[in-house]
Amino acid sequence: HLLATCSGGILAAMTAAHLAEIGEADRIAGLTLAVTVLDETRAGFAAAAMSDRAAQAAIRRSARKGFLDGRDMAEMFAWLRPTDLVWRYVVNNYVQGRQPAPFDVLFWNADTTRMTAALHHDLVLMGLRNALVTPGGASMLGNPVDLSKVTADAYVIGGVADHISPWQATYRSARLLGSKDNRYVLSTSGHIAALVNPPGNPKASYRTAPVDAEDPQEWLDSAQTFTDSWWPDYVRWLAERSGPDVEAPKTLGGQGLPPLGPAPGSYVLEK
Repeated sequence: HLLATCSGGILAAMTAAHLAEIGEADRIAGLTLAVTVLDETRAGFAAAAMSDRAAQAAIRRSARKGFLDGRDMAEMFAWLRPTDLVWRYVVNNYVQGRQPAPFDVLFWNADTTRMTAALHHDLVLMGLRNALVTPGGASMLGNPVDLSKVTADAYVIGGVADHISPWQATYRSARLLGSKDNRYVLSTSGHIAALVNPPGNPKASYRTAPVDAEDPQEWLDSAQTFTDSWWPDYVRWLAERSGPDVEAPKTLGGQGLPPLGPAPGSYVLEK
């Protein structure tokens, strides 16, 4: 099973298309894309605000450093919701002298990750050209990417209040993939809380329906609402596409792949 979130889902979908192109589609039993936008025409304010001039400036900036600084990425996402993520803290912290209240999600969000300049370059240009909606519009390892050739069933998750990946755009992602048995799930809350949504939350709910309607609103009107987290639904979906249960390994690594170190990896210690 292949799972990825947000822009990582772009790479996962491309990988699945690449495997299909080289005749190895059966290596993936199921593809999970969480809050992932593959069609940039429906990507919300972030895509609408991007111009060729701004894209080239961003590419030059990361090329000079050799990477896209995680703080720059976090700042861009903050300005997508300036009232909540910028001015709220200006008023409370700077004007009124208050300390920000502890918030686990935003604390995690502040732990940013860099991106290599080459990957940043490719993702920006693919988004600007909306390359993934056209078969062969992008390539991976020298092979054309055609999302319609991805035959593995996909489980696609969106957040109803997501300001980074609008749910209507993530629904379109499910429509672009080739399997006729894709499942789209619309979770409560926004970009992060829609995913970090364990069972037992009395406010949690999700909606799902067959991915038949072209219009996201038409899909929403026909979707069935379930109370509780979408996690148990996902576990059932995975089980239907998995082999028999096996005993958990007693040691790390295997098949000539020794463990490199404790999670999350040595890269987090690099300055």
